[in-house]
Amino acid sequence: MPRVTPADRRDRIIEAAREEFATHGFALARMEDVAKRVGISRAALYLAFDSKEALFRALVSEVITALMPTLLPSDYGTLPAPALLRAFIRNAMKRMAAPDMAFLPRLIVGEGRNFPELAQFYHETATICVLGAVERLILHGVERGEFACVDARMAAHGVTGSIVHAALWRSVFEPVGAEPIDVDWLAECQAGMVLAGLAGG
Repeated sequence: MPRVTPADRRDRIIEAAREEFATHGFALARMEDVAKRVGISRAALYLAFDSKEALFRALVSEVITALMPTLLPSDYGTLPAPALLRAFIRNAMKRMAAPDMAFLPRLIVGEGRNFPELAQFYHETATICVLGAVERLILHGVERGEFACVDARMAAHGVTGSIVHAALWRSVFEPVGAEPIDVDWLAECQAGMVLAGLAGG
């Protein structure tokens, strides 16, 4: 295995943690196995992250930091809200349903009761971030006269709920025999319903 240099070590650790948590969940993931994936000693891993909890938190933070700019621009400017929301639903659903991402909501739903501090961190770091972005986008559409929405916050819950559903369907139900879902078509149908509802008030 090639030697891991300090410059790329953190990225390699985060990627190894993603693989370990995706395969084993949080409770059964082991720091020594993450270290083996990276090609470093357990002691070296603990110098970078002092606990499994710290490693999971870093992973979630990295995921959100990398993901959000690919889903929505930081400034909506004069961009039409319907096009932005349609693209968000399509891209977010496809990305969250992918195996390297779908394990996160699956892990939180499955293990959050036993690790409430991790569920709280995920809620504060990921869930609130995404909900806030969608709410701002809906309000952007209201200001432009493109949407009529009495409660943008609740509408944002509806949008993100369908995205989580796609991730859970792919990662929990399909492996045990559920009919495979066409995520692209699901996203298109969901976007159509959401936009029709927002346009009609």
